[in-house]
Parts: sequence; structure tokens; C-alpha cells
Amino acid sequence: MIKANNKKICIVVSSLGNGGAERSSGLLSQMLYNVGFDVHVISVLNNIEFPYKGKLLNLGELKDKDNSALGRLKRLRVLKAYVKEHNFDYIIDNRTRIGFFKEFIISKFIFTPKKTIYCIRSFKIDSYINPNPFLGKLLYGNAYKMVGVSMAIAEKIKEIYNFENVTSIYNAISTEDDHPKAETNDHYILFFGRLDDDVKNISLLLEGYSKSILPSQNIKLKILGEGKDLEKLKLKSNDLKLTSNVQFLGHLSNPSALVKSALFTVLTSKYEGFPRSIIESLALGIPVISVDCKSGPNEIIEHNSNGLLIENNNPEALADAMNQLFEDKALYLQCKKNSKSSVAHFSEANIVKQWQSILK
Repeated sequence: MIKANNKKICIVVSSLGNGGAERSSGLLSQMLYNVGFDVHVISVLNNIEFPYKGKLLNLGELKDKDNSALGRLKRLRVLKAYVKEHNFDYIIDNRTRIGFFKEFIISKFIFTPKKTIYCIRSFKIDSYINPNPFLGKLLYGNAYKMVGVSMAIAEKIKEIYNFENVTSIYNAISTEDDHPKAETNDHYILFFGRLDDDVKNISLLLEGYSKSILPSQNIKLKILGEGKDLEKLKLKSNDLKLTSNVQFLGHLSNPSALVKSALFTVLTSKYEGFPRSIIESLALGIPVISVDCKSGPNEIIEHNSNGLLIENNNPEALADAMNQLFEDKALYLQCKKNSKSSVAHFSEANIVKQWQSILK
């Protein structure tokens, strides 16, 4: 990879913990650092879990000490002074962005619009851009770039806001497979992600699993993650008489060993951005069953080649897919064989070249 000319890049994140968007932001800092950029990371919250590279300004530490109105004003001043001091060549803003007046101040008086790249990491784009097209254009119309993490997101932004500065760059994935398998005698399928049923729709996963043959075949469902709906999902599992079949395992910062020992992984989200759980699973050689939600899965999964892509919100279709991938050994082995090669184009080496091209 060609080394950059030491340009200064600032990556602004909500945090470096919990979710796929945050993990992707940490990985982006590593990728840009490794090709020669002078990388700085600014975190709004004091949640630093995932690996990153570069210098860190943790505004969350200040927030923990004082979250009053005066404290918020102080953090804004610290942010402005830091950006001014370092005179970054580019700022990459990965935060969710809500509140017009706060974002107006940040976008117009702290960041330099023509040096700012705004990333949109969910198909629910009003978490990143004001839903009013006029206000959205006022905030971001003169930004250097708007980067969607899927082609569907980029197209939606163009359609709603008529921006001319839109492109798409996928999340990267490490294609090195040096992870051991988990030490377990269980045969299981796996969900890993945030336990937010309004987004991840784990209720659908439980319903589909209960209708499949997997419980009767002693194939467990392991659910890896934390979130606000843990107790709700435990109750639903109990209502479906799945208590002995479903295991809630909590949060692991690196789930690779458990992923690698699964028969397959499952995603049932109502919407996504570009789901890391799918590309991480495939990179470890594990097939995926995913609903065809917006956005991401249909840009990753090749039906009957590296996994199964099915109709959303249909527990019977999900159960049928689980049965098929479990019973049809030829199909399973074919999907498993194709998994790693199907995500090779999402490698860090390929994705960082796309970032280099817009940070020239």
C-alpha cells in the first residue's frame, strides 16, 4: 500500500465501544494510521473498548465529570480548540447526529465544511442527517463528502437530499483467520449483536428457531450481546418453551472463537447499515442466514452460495431456511466453502485504498 504524505486526519466517534459502527470506526483509525496518516480520534463518550490507533481526545471523561449545561459548553470549547490547534486536513465524522442547533454550530463553526466527511452508518439515515431536506442540505450540502456504508444508503441520501457529494465505502474486515475455535461440545447457531429488539428484531429469531427442527435436534441457539431488551427476550424464550435451548451469553469484545465454532450465524434486523456480524462470520468461514432488510445483507450474501437471504418478518421462512441449511449437507458445505472468498473484496487493503482516494 502506498504511504500517505502524513496528512492529519481526525475521526470523530460517539464512542469506541458496544456496536459494529464503533468497531468499524476503530478499525478505520488503524487502517489510515498504517498507511501513513497522522490520525487523531475524538470520542464523545467515555467508552473505549475497541482497538484504535492514533492520538485520542476522550471528551467522555469531561462529560463524566460535569454533564451540566456549563459542562457541555466547556466540552464544545475543548473540541473547537483541539480542531483549531491541529488544523486537520480532513475530519471524518462517524457520530450519530441529532439536534439541529447543536449540529449547526459543529458543522459551521467548529468543523470546516470543505474538509469534513460525514459517514452514514445506518439505513435509518435520520439518525445522521436532519430528516427535513432543507435543513439537511443547510447542514451538510457543502461538506466535502457524504459517505454511506452501503450502496443502498448512498442512493437513499441522493434521492432524499439531492446531494452531489455522496459516495459509498463499505466497512472493512480482517481476512486473516488466526482465531481458535471455542472449546465447547455444543452444536449451536449464533446471533451476536446489540440486544435492541426495535432494531435487531431478536424476537423474530426466537420465533423462527422455535418453529424449526433445530431444538428437537439439540442444536442450541446462543445469543451473544448486551442491551436494553435482555429481560424481555429471556421472557419470550421462556414463553416459547426454549429455556433449555437458548443461551444468553452476555457481551464479548471479540466473539471470533464463538463465531468460528457455530454451525451458522443469523441476522434478523428490521434495518441495518452494513452489518459487521455478517462479514465477520463469513470471513471466519461460517455461513449466514439473513433477512433481506435495508441495507447491507443483499450486498454481501449470495443466496445459496455463502448463505441464505430470506424474506423479512416471516418466522416460517426463517424456520425453513434454518431447516434447509441444517439438513441439506451439500448446500451447507457449499456455503461454508464459499464464505471466506465471498468477502475478500472487503479486506482492509481494498477498503483503505478507497479512503486514500478521497483523502488525496
